[in-house]
Amino acid sequence: MTKAGAPGKLIVKGKRLDGRKPDELRPLTITAGVIKNAEGSAALEMGETRVLAAVYGPREVIPKHLADPDKAYLDVIYDMMSFATPERNRPGPSRRSVEISKVIRDALSPAIFLEKYPKTKIDVYIEITNANAGTRTAAITAAAVALADAGIEMRDLVASVAGGKADGQLMLDLFEPEDNFGEADVPIAVLPRTGEIALLQMDGDLTKDELKKLLEMGKKACEEIYAKQKEALKKKYEIEKVTVEEAEK
Repeated sequence: MTKAGAPGKLIVKGKRLDGRKPDELRPLTITAGVIKNAEGSAALEMGETRVLAAVYGPREVIPKHLADPDKAYLDVIYDMMSFATPERNRPGPSRRSVEISKVIRDALSPAIFLEKYPKTKIDVYIEITNANAGTRTAAITAAAVALADAGIEMRDLVASVAGGKADGQLMLDLFEPEDNFGEADVPIAVLPRTGEIALLQMDGDLTKDELKKLLEMGKKACEEIYAKQKEALKKKYEIEKVTVEEAEK
């Protein structure tokens, strides 16, 4: 018996409803430097999920009591635009957006040399312009590229993806039907060079072996995402280099 509103089987002849294999990511596109007035920015598309991230700072901390004499204060604001889902969202922060903002901040912090920027603030603004599951993991991936684009000194980028389980099958990068009607959802974020886990959450029921397997699958997928992040940054600066060289001729 399926849950109310469920689409029925989520795995048909070994394939998911969108045609992917269980360990296959949705098509991923990342572009760095998309917002002219930000210090750093990135746009990300992962299937039908679309994210914009912008970084401002390091800059003066307001209110001043938040200033830390030893490191920068990292502030993350995650927001889902009112038209991002079929049911129109109420504008302004919600309990969910506040919780996800904190999750993203905690995932990004280990990658940033915050101690290099004492008494300052680094603002990260994230807008979900279209949501089809995986918004927090897509937001982390995009925000890491925006931070690097802003010239913020980092130990590494942070790559993120959600693993999960549907119809008894472990899988990567859940899209909406799997996220809504699957048995488990496990968002993770990784610093790829060291393998350090910056985020691990779980909603649902998994055995110890299933969780271990999903972590292995997620780490491998994050390496693929990491390559896309680096490619986006490299492409942006190659374009800028060509533009400067042409201007100097």
